[in-house]
Amino acid sequence: MHWLLSGPLSIERLTVKIAGLPASLRGKKLVQMSDFHYDGLRLSDAMLEKAIAASNQLQPDLVLLTGDYITTNPEPIHMLALRLKHLQSQAGIYAVLGNHDIRHRYSKTEITNALTSIGVHVLWNEIAYPFGQELPLVGLADRYSLEYHPASVMNQLDPDTPRIVLSHNPDTAELLQAWRVDLQLSGHTHGGQIVFPGLGPMLLCHQKIVQKIPMKVRYRFPFLRRNSFVIRHWEWAQGLHQIGNNQLYVNRGLGTYLPGRLFCPPEVTAITLQSK
Repeated sequence: MHWLLSGPLSIERLTVKIAGLPASLRGKKLVQMSDFHYDGLRLSDAMLEKAIAASNQLQPDLVLLTGDYITTNPEPIHMLALRLKHLQSQAGIYAVLGNHDIRHRYSKTEITNALTSIGVHVLWNEIAYPFGQELPLVGLADRYSLEYHPASVMNQLDPDTPRIVLSHNPDTAELLQAWRVDLQLSGHTHGGQIVFPGLGPMLLCHQKIVQKIPMKVRYRFPFLRRNSFVIRHWEWAQGLHQIGNNQLYVNRGLGTYLPGRLFCPPEVTAITLQSK
């Protein structure tokens, strides 16, 4: 994707407070990247190189990747993996898969194997402990997978234990309110790509307009019935959100679909952990 359509890379920095965070983990820095869509069209090598360089310059304690490495054909994952191999992190690199990564029969296996071959830990309904037992890292299957069963994973953790959850689709934050989630990291939305200042993503505006149209009118026009395109909660399309007692951060991603981005640049996120 040409930089005129995607916009310049943005480095978003934020501090997230976690109740009960051990003193030894205060100040730990996470870097999140998401939605690469590395297919020769939606993400340029120049943008990818800038994102990797930016991540390394931040000197993260942990790098977290939240899905959609390819778009349709899984073959480009091998070239992407060669580039992601240059990512640096003190405690490792962890990843979950997105809906595009499981579209074809063998995509999940091929993408997982390619990332694993460069030392990336791919979590699929699994718990990891890059910072030790005091702050588990949960990686869930994609929301559109038949294997999305958060209860089987979340119920393994003591409710008093702080945790970070990787889940590609931010809509899952609604379901995950049943458990403690100190920080959920998601992508999927590309931030809405086209954002109207003061109003939000274009598709959120569309959703609000559609909701005001009587159901009997919507029923006659199928395109009006599809007001939950991509996600239901467009109000969570990017940034940090409080969902009940839980916190959700949605990364705008690196890849860009046509017609491009407007007031919604591609993003690398730097998150510093602190205690409440």
